[in-house]
Amino acid sequence: MLGSRGSRGAALAACAALMLGITGCGTEKGAEPAQAPQVRLYGTDGNMQNSFAAEIKDRVDLIDGMKGTTPLTPLSEDFKNRIRSVDPKINDYLYAGETYDAVVISALAAQLAGSTRPADIAAQINGVSNQGRRCDRVATCLQLARSGMDIEYRGVTLTRAGFTDVGEPATASYATLHFDNGKLNDAKTEFVGAGDESAASTKTPPKGKKARPGKSDRSDGSPLKLGGLLPKTGDLALAYPPLAAGVALALREINGAGGVLGEPVVWIDGDDGTSPQVAKATVARHVAGGVPVIIGAAASGVSRAVLPDVVNAGLVLFSPSSTDGGLSTVEDKGMFFRTAPPDNLQGRALADVILRDGPHKIVLVARKDSYGEGLQANVRGELERAGIGADRVKLLTYEPPADATAPKVDFSTGAQEIKAYGADAVLIIGFGESVQVITALADAGVQIRH
Repeated sequence: MLGSRGSRGAALAACAALMLGITGCGTEKGAEPAQAPQVRLYGTDGNMQNSFAAEIKDRVDLIDGMKGTTPLTPLSEDFKNRIRSVDPKINDYLYAGETYDAVVISALAAQLAGSTRPADIAAQINGVSNQGRRCDRVATCLQLARSGMDIEYRGVTLTRAGFTDVGEPATASYATLHFDNGKLNDAKTEFVGAGDESAASTKTPPKGKKARPGKSDRSDGSPLKLGGLLPKTGDLALAYPPLAAGVALALREINGAGGVLGEPVVWIDGDDGTSPQVAKATVARHVAGGVPVIIGAAASGVSRAVLPDVVNAGLVLFSPSSTDGGLSTVEDKGMFFRTAPPDNLQGRALADVILRDGPHKIVLVARKDSYGEGLQANVRGELERAGIGADRVKLLTYEPPADATAPKVDFSTGAQEIKAYGADAVLIIGFGESVQVITALADAGVQIRH
């Protein structure tokens, strides 16, 4: 806000300099105080979902006009139809493709290794998507793998390049999503590519032990067991249906094509609870159950929390949706992989979406964990590179609930700070609980632009 001192001309000049950032600058003593600007809301993959609208319930109008980004490859109608065949009620596809690909890659790696030992599978995973005979259907890829041929899997989300040496996609696709009338408006969705194809691994994986067609290799622990570590409960439970559908579809197609090492792949369900405590208990059960590959966790903070337990047990952790950039360099002994791209790529896409609207004061609100603060830092860095100074960006965080029984997020103080700051753009990095950030803004009198 402008101060009241100085000449009428100075006030007018300052008002012009602020352009659209402040409406109604006072030019005379005793004039009406300046009105706060309307605020545009932006979101990320944790809340840009149709199921998020269901979380906000009778105040769904608050998110009309909200837009944001998510890692998302343009999905074919064929894939959507296949997903709907396992879950006819599905209304979101967020990370369904990434989960499908994580399960398929795990199966192909075990088949190429001729083994279900975790270390043998891990040694093949990066190579599954690089430097071999290209294939994009499960049945075809499994047939090639059974013959001992190296393959280059191109699936639902791995379309341009394969994995890097650290076990994550070299390239990614992001979608810009828009909420209209309480749901995502698919007609407004835009896609943008990111990453570098040259970053894909060029290392040749070791030759696996070729299994005899139709024969299982009991000495190496078949059948292949995959353990779930997905958010059936907790703040990310709203994202569970597409993740579960991706798993179900992959298992149906893998087993329909003859399974791995001559036997059906076995899925052992498990909840990560969007909670390190719940997830650790699930991991312990998978370790005891002889599961070589765990699919999950969903949230980056949960993956970070359980990774030492998984690595110490010598197992593979394969996340379809943990995007924290720091996971690229975490000590994992080569046992952590992900089909979700790191957040340094999403940070660029988000900053671009925000800057297109020409904001003057931006607030970046993040849940206080590795995902929220990591992506917040990435977006802030991209805004800086675009010439947005520190005086135009405010960083805020909030403590997410520890579990489903914990008190709700109290963002009343943060909402008042945003109102006093005069922000015209607010990015909210969070999961289902971030609904409470939006309602707190409205309750504080922040004018949300629709």
